[in-house]
Parts: sequence; structure tokens; C-alpha cells
Amino acid sequence: MDEIDVPPFFICPISLEFMKDPVTISTGITYDRESNERWLFSGKNTTCPVTKQVIADSELTPNHTLRRLIQSWCLLNASHGIQRIPTPKPPITKPQIIKLLHDATNSPPQQIKCLKRLRSIASHNLTNKRCMESLGVAEFLASIVSNNDSTAAEESLSNEFGSIRPVNEALSILYTLLLSEAGLKDLMGKNGDFVVSLTRVMHVGNYESRVFALLLLKSMLEIADPMRLVSLRPELFVELVRVLRDQISQQASKATLQLLVHICPRGRIKIKAAEAGVVPILIDLLLDSSNKRACEMILTVLDAVCGCAEGRSELLRHGVGLAIVSKKILRVSLVASERAVRILLSISKFCATDNVLQEMLQLGVVAKLCLVLQLDCGFKTKERARELLKLHARVWKNSPCIPTNLSFYPA
Repeated sequence: MDEIDVPPFFICPISLEFMKDPVTISTGITYDRESNERWLFSGKNTTCPVTKQVIADSELTPNHTLRRLIQSWCLLNASHGIQRIPTPKPPITKPQIIKLLHDATNSPPQQIKCLKRLRSIASHNLTNKRCMESLGVAEFLASIVSNNDSTAAEESLSNEFGSIRPVNEALSILYTLLLSEAGLKDLMGKNGDFVVSLTRVMHVGNYESRVFALLLLKSMLEIADPMRLVSLRPELFVELVRVLRDQISQQASKATLQLLVHICPRGRIKIKAAEAGVVPILIDLLLDSSNKRACEMILTVLDAVCGCAEGRSELLRHGVGLAIVSKKILRVSLVASERAVRILLSISKFCATDNVLQEMLQLGVVAKLCLVLQLDCGFKTKERARELLKLHARVWKNSPCIPTNLSFYPA
């Protein structure tokens, strides 16, 4: 195609690539469907890229005339290796979705069949996803998950005979929908117990359902009002810790760490996380992890949880807690070094017994902090290291690892 002059009106103004499914928006400009969906829905833009006008209606109208012209042009240039673009499937219509919801609600034997059809529709394109969201599909699916008590949920999630159960299917579709921020907020608002329901799924579900429930929780809690986060139940943190302990998948572990990074600094949440046993699990993960981003997230969560007495106590109770945190300083990244120094500063401020201070000296923590002062580790990290060393200078001043030229030590 590089050797052929392509008519400019065959090129998408967003991607600057050949259009395969041209659609026209309310401003009269035609784009490729995939690029326009990304612009409107994933990018959350509200204006036309060409005219800069506000898009009042996000309806995408297929430009059949242009598509046929492109297909004819492809056939005329087939000798140059140009392949004819296939005729795209038409987007789903609102009456079709409404009928599927009606059948799934009023005909239990047809429910799985309808749910499978909804999943297929959602996976086709973003336009279908937004259409389904606007018609209340998310609320319908959430009701399937919420309306199961503990016993029913366990039976529904069972996959012993290889059959797909309603709760499993509903969770899969909810995740596939990639709900908008407004949709996620509506889900939390209209289904006040939905977080509890997802927590229960994480407790009794199989591998797939636990992952879907976790990913949905992450999406919902990342946009939730901070006041809603404070009221999260302890059972949720127990399940998050279980996901990290079980290591059911890299995706699940990463999502759990990202969620903990977001919620742990808030209010008493750090206490709930510490009481659920997150600290020893994180330390064990830190021992085994060589991934830069994973180490940064683990240290960030530990830093937040060590903001409470319960978290600090758990870190000191672990046999290698201080050692592994100190070891990550200057070995991973500037972010990891900063978080590790913050953790050690918190310990030294609130848990500085003689045994802890001697352990820090024997483990080389003091020597590492002195090294931080001499290297380019960032201003804040150096200041915290200096503050930490000042706090216990009288205890550590005779240590051979401390340079004599550091003027802040008392004589």
C-alpha cells in the first residue's frame, strides 16, 4: 500500500490509517470505528478531533457508501496485493439487548444462553459495550451476583462438571464491559452490598471467578468516594491477602497490589490491612521479587501499613522484615529507596527499643543510610536518612560504619 496513492478520504483523521469500518459522528466527520471508539470512550473526549465541536450525541452511524467505495477500490488494486476489507458486523440494536435481558430474567432455563450471547455482544466493540451499559445490563448482571446467598453462590460458582454457571458468566461480562466511571459509580450506588457480594465470590469462587471479582473491585474502589473506602469490611482485606498468598496469577497479584497502594493510605484502612496479615505476606513477596515495579508497589504498601502500630509490630515480628527493607535501598529504584527509608524512619521513631537499634546496626541498616547520604538518591530520601541517623546518633556514634566527618553527630 506504500507504493499506491490512497485517496485521502479513505484515511482516518485520528489514526491516519486506512479505514476498515468508517462511521460518521454528529459533526458530519467520518472516522474509522475503532479509532473513534477509543477517542470517545477510552480517551473520554467530548469534542470532534477535526472540527473541535462538542459531540452532543455519541451515536456512530455506519458510512456504508464510503465503505463500499473502499471495498471497490481494494478490488481494483488487488493486483498490487491490496486485500478487500471485510464487511463489518452491524452493531447491536437496543431492542435486541432489551429482549435478551427480558428472556434472561423471565426464563431461567434460557439464562445461560442469554448471558453467553451478551458476552459475545460485549466483546465485539466499544459501541456495543456503551449501548449495553446505557440499557442497565451492568445492574442486571450485578443482581445475578448479589442475589445468591453464600450456599447458592458456592454451588453457582462450582465448575465440577465443566458447566458455566450464571454468577461466573455474569462476572465475566461485567469485566468485559469495561464500564465507564459513571457506570462503576452507579454500580456501587444502586447495589450497596455489591462489594460484599464480590468479597464473598473471592472467598468461595474458583480461580476465574476470583480474578474477575478482584478486577471489578479494583475498578470500583479506584473511583469510589473516600468516605466509602473507610467503611470497607475486614473480610475484604482477608481475601486480598489470600490472593497474594495463593499467587493465583500475575494479573491478580498485580491488581491486588495496585488496589492496596490506592486504599491503604486512607484512614483506618491500614489497620484493617495489618490485622488481615498483609505485612508478612508482603515481606515474603519482597524476598522473592526481582521485578522493579512489583518491589516499588510492595514497599509503598508496607510504607502505608507501617503508618500504624499494628503494621510496624508485624514488620518487626517477621524474622527478615528490617533486613529485606534495608536491602532494597539503592538496589531497585529511587522510588523503592524512598519508600524503604520512610519505613525505617517510621520504625525508628515509634519502635526504637535497644534491641531494634542494635539489630539495625548489625544488619547494616545504619551503614546503608550513611551511603544514602553520599549518593544521588533524591533530596527527600537524603533528608529522611539524615533525620533517622540524627534520632539515634548517641547509640550509633561509635559504630565504625559511620563516617567521622558527619557533623550532625554529637561529640
